[in-house]
Amino acid sequence: MVTIRRTDNGDNDFIQLVEWLDRDLLARYGKAQETYQPFNSIDQIREVVIACLNDVPVGCGCFKPWEERTTELKRMYVKPGHRSLGIASKVLSELERWSAELGYERMILETGKGQPEAIRLYEKNGYTLIPNFGQYEGMKDSICMEKRLR
Repeated sequence: MVTIRRTDNGDNDFIQLVEWLDRDLLARYGKAQETYQPFNSIDQIREVVIACLNDVPVGCGCFKPWEERTTELKRMYVKPGHRSLGIASKVLSELERWSAELGYERMILETGKGQPEAIRLYEKNGYTLIPNFGQYEGMKDSICMEKRLR
């Protein structure tokens, strides 16, 4: 059974999942991933979601404020052996719900062209392409998306 829990950036399960995510991204993008590292700090993240399958942490995600009514989705990850089970959609849905509860109306995200499964996940969940924003402007391997929450 999949359970979802809200937590924060100090959660040890979250820290471990983010380490696995960073290894996965390094394997996909190699040295180019170093360019993105400064944008992936979890130090200032307060809203974190952990997905557990039979009480074992298998996925995570979080968001942070971007603009007055917008949050940025960050650090989405599901362990490889647990993908295609709908876990990522459950994490995403909980993050969207939490963001809306806090008064935000839109969620934006950046993902890489080397992550087609992530792009499909976001499209399936109602996200649409937008021009690259902020630090991702001009980055040819980045894809940015948004979803209206209300």
